[in-house]
Amino acid sequence: MKLAQHVKLLLAAAVLLSSLPAGAQTQRRSAPAAARTRAQDDTERKINALVARMTLEEKLGQLQQLGGDVAGHANADLYDLARRGVLGSTLGVRGARNTNDLQRAAVEGSRLKIPLIFGFDVIHGYRTIFPIPLGEAASFDPASAERSASVAAAEARASGVHWTFAPMVDIARDARWGRIAEGSGEDPYLGSLMARARVRGFQGADYSAPDRVVACAKHFVAYGAAEAGRDYNTVDMSEQRLREVYLPPFHAAVDAGVGTLMSAFNDLNGVPSSGNPFTLTRILRDEWHFDGFVVSDYTSVQEMIAHGYAADGPEAARLGLTAGVDMEMVSRLYNQNGAELLRQGKITMPEVDEAVRRILRVKFRAGLFEHPYVDEAREASVILSAENQRAAREVAARSLVLLKNERETLPFDKNIRSIAVVGPLADDPRATIGPWSGDGQPQNTVTLLAGIKAKVSPQTRVLYAKGVAVEGKGVTGNYDAPPPVASAAGGTNVASAADIEAARLATTPTAGDSLAEAVRAASEADAVVVAVGETAEMSGEAASRSTLDLPGRQLDLIRAIQQTGKPYAVVLMNGHPLAINWVAENSPAILETWFAGTQGGPAIADVLFGDVNPGGHLPVTFPRAAGQEPLYYNHTSTGRPPSNEKYTSKYLDVPVTPLFPFGHGLSYTTFRLSNLRLSAQRIAPTGSVQVSVDVENTGRRAGDEVVQLYIRDVAASRVRPVKELKGFERVTLQPGERRTLQFTLAPEQLGFYNQEMRFVVEPGAFKVMAGMSSEDPQMLEATFEVTAK
Repeated sequence: MKLAQHVKLLLAAAVLLSSLPAGAQTQRRSAPAAARTRAQDDTERKINALVARMTLEEKLGQLQQLGGDVAGHANADLYDLARRGVLGSTLGVRGARNTNDLQRAAVEGSRLKIPLIFGFDVIHGYRTIFPIPLGEAASFDPASAERSASVAAAEARASGVHWTFAPMVDIARDARWGRIAEGSGEDPYLGSLMARARVRGFQGADYSAPDRVVACAKHFVAYGAAEAGRDYNTVDMSEQRLREVYLPPFHAAVDAGVGTLMSAFNDLNGVPSSGNPFTLTRILRDEWHFDGFVVSDYTSVQEMIAHGYAADGPEAARLGLTAGVDMEMVSRLYNQNGAELLRQGKITMPEVDEAVRRILRVKFRAGLFEHPYVDEAREASVILSAENQRAAREVAARSLVLLKNERETLPFDKNIRSIAVVGPLADDPRATIGPWSGDGQPQNTVTLLAGIKAKVSPQTRVLYAKGVAVEGKGVTGNYDAPPPVASAAGGTNVASAADIEAARLATTPTAGDSLAEAVRAASEADAVVVAVGETAEMSGEAASRSTLDLPGRQLDLIRAIQQTGKPYAVVLMNGHPLAINWVAENSPAILETWFAGTQGGPAIADVLFGDVNPGGHLPVTFPRAAGQEPLYYNHTSTGRPPSNEKYTSKYLDVPVTPLFPFGHGLSYTTFRLSNLRLSAQRIAPTGSVQVSVDVENTGRRAGDEVVQLYIRDVAASRVRPVKELKGFERVTLQPGERRTLQFTLAPEQLGFYNQEMRFVVEPGAFKVMAGMSSEDPQMLEATFEVTAK
């Protein structure tokens, strides 16, 4: 029986067992466990047999990943290495035909017929692009993150990709860091739940399935804590902070069965992450029992020379391999120096063999030995399917965060007589899908302008002017568009390619674009949508910013629109949390849309015009100024907490508080929390307490609210944060509906790492808080005590 079929039968048996009475389960439980053990033993025997037959050149080849071209093709060198059996993996080779051709060279042309594993950066979608991960985290809905990863996996696998370099699970507390866009924000609890969900979405229960890929949790570890938010910069922190803030999402990914991890670019406390045995072996292997493989980030083994940690290539290869990096991405130091290092006794054959075993283990689990090729006929039917587009639209709408809505400016009426859409990002497909957008194509993306044109009544006049550029002084393009075609009017279905093209053809550019043209369009309209923020290139890798203000003259554009006196809503498209003080103070409505993906335009229009009631909440703090960074809600109190007294912890020129706090998000309806209660006032250190709270929709519309549960350990042997998120639930309530939510606080939520780095729950008082943001002025509070015994 093939391994993939065997695993599927085992899973079916597990489902059957779960439906049996407890006694019957006990009697039968040993049989599936024994079968799983036999399957694992069989795989290990196959791995050991292969390793025993491999030459040193073939072993070192398995430790090597090399890249294809930007279009996904393999060059002649890759084909030659594959036929010789001295290549383990590729980066970026994709497309069913491309991967099959190269795989055929490895499987049919090499001596041992070991298949390649094809990797690619499928971060928030393959061809159907979902919101950036920071945006998905704003949904506070792990199921949405799992759904998007599942769609991405299906599309990627249909295109021959076996392995994604995602999820990125780095905690990021500094908004200046460009890669904050790729993770789940600043909180380890939220980040852990999202990490677990994304691993499940990518891998499913069996990542050999034809619609699943191997996941890769990255960047191990603490990459998101780069000093000054500058990418690749050094990281220096206590082991307590490492274990309590930065490691938990990785541990969650490992617990979820992630197949691989990626070592980071940064050094941690003076040791580069790709040569750090403390993190790669002691924690990952010895404490967490991870049995997959670790791949370096792009040339990060070689970069230990630039770090000043390795004197030369051979030393960098030795440090990487012995620390626990199994596969080297792009640089070739293992391959070039492995034989000589073995001869000199600086590495051992068992160390090489163990790295090879780990890589082969994942290849066996991925089903590559049994099914090395992808069905080329499936690719076209899976990529960009209507079902995938619906998922992208729905997930995007759940990620949007209403930051402000004075006087019920939103939602706009779909039958409005005229509406102006202005701003440099309103019709920018690249800004709609954002950075790290896989194989996503601008021509498959529905922009905000197109989404609005498809949403409003056929009689609505839609005016468009770009107004200003995001960067530089150049401005181009001005449009005064006629109404959209009737077939697209007011619909909530996914816009077809024909609808998109028709909308674009109906939008005719005219000469003379300027800020004045945007003002003219706004003056002629009954309401205005202002689309501003960052280009896709301003977030992601190597995209750190020293200021978090709106770039270019975009603030001038918003001020000019305000002067028209017309009702308007600011739509933000961005990967960094932005410092938008004037906008927050003066604009009536602000909708944070992140980079919303392929169906971003329709999803944003769904919210702007009320077909979807926004329910997202911020997974990261928005600062008043970049000088506040790093800024995060779960900070410690200090001995002099901020107050009006002079000698307290604050700034002279800006309030210490955020512009918008972690967990903030509004709705078109209103909610009220009440009746916070605890199941016990005193518990033992090993005990738990049940927390209940009522939430009620007090408004006139159905809507979603994210109820958030925080705790504070009032006094402990190490200083604890002022609050820590330990539970949340997103609920949908009809007008007048009330629901009771329940949470459990167990040792896992109440403990911390003490001076000896032991995880403990200490006796003392705990404060429990329930609210709709981390700074909810109506936060409910209760207390309980952990006793000494």
